[in-house]
Amino acid sequence: MAQYKTPVLIIGSGPAGYTAGIYAARAGLKPLIVAGEQIGGQLTITTDVENYPGFPEPVNGSELMERMKQQAINLGVEFVEDKIIEVDFKQRPFSCNSENYNLFTADSVIIATGASARWLGLESEKKFLGFGVSGCATCDGFFYRGKDVAVVGGGNTAAEEALYLTNFARSVTLIHRRDTLRADKTMQQRLFDNTKITVEWNCVIEEILGTDTPKAVTGLKLKNIKDDSTKELKVDGIFIAIGHHPNTEVFKNHLELDNSGYIVTKPDSCETGIAGVFAAGDVKAPEFRQAVIAAGSGCTAALEAERWLNSQSG
Repeated sequence: MAQYKTPVLIIGSGPAGYTAGIYAARAGLKPLIVAGEQIGGQLTITTDVENYPGFPEPVNGSELMERMKQQAINLGVEFVEDKIIEVDFKQRPFSCNSENYNLFTADSVIIATGASARWLGLESEKKFLGFGVSGCATCDGFFYRGKDVAVVGGGNTAAEEALYLTNFARSVTLIHRRDTLRADKTMQQRLFDNTKITVEWNCVIEEILGTDTPKAVTGLKLKNIKDDSTKELKVDGIFIAIGHHPNTEVFKNHLELDNSGYIVTKPDSCETGIAGVFAAGDVKAPEFRQAVIAAGSGCTAALEAERWLNSQSG
């Protein structure tokens, strides 16, 4: 077991975590990042990113995260590939235990563990993830201009994704396992009024169909749960919109979480209810789930941590 001590411990390694590390390092705080289960976060499963500032040409999501990581390391951020599984925020220095039996103590903590998309759990879904299967219409919708796509889900998120995709796609098919939507009435009306959108009721996806060379989605095998009939639907892409879950399990009973499990912070701030503990990115602000917003949040958390640490030493 190794022991690490740092003024600023950053838990998570997506855009929020890396940016927090960059700003904390530039402030001379010698931050340490514990990468977490998915190094680089959700963006590593995205292929081309066209909406991140500073990249006039599309950049692969994994490459973008690797660049952020290297920038942080070059500035002096210590990087540990491990996962925090236990925290103690009752007293300073705060302490965290890891999956690899390491102990991390810190004067301040920035939580940037993000949120993970809920998936269908199909092998074919894993196979085509990033090659026609997506969890974010805002991120990937542009690539389906003039094409046929499907959205899975029945809540507000699914309705919003479907409506957004009509800005690009030729047609959008909403696939829902029930005969009514859970989205609010206003959203439902907007969806039903859009001539580009059709709904497949009482259906589940049995398999995502596609080609290996090039790797691409070509269609879906649907099953009607009322009569067990099956049919194939030709689409060029599918967007899974059955929700996200925040990666906050380890923080239960330690921090205030909202009804969906996201960390509660003070208004217009990354400060949690515990002085010296901050939360940044999707783990506390799930509405937009954009890398640039998460990065900005990571910057805010680092600046607030610096200010707080200075107030303690003064």
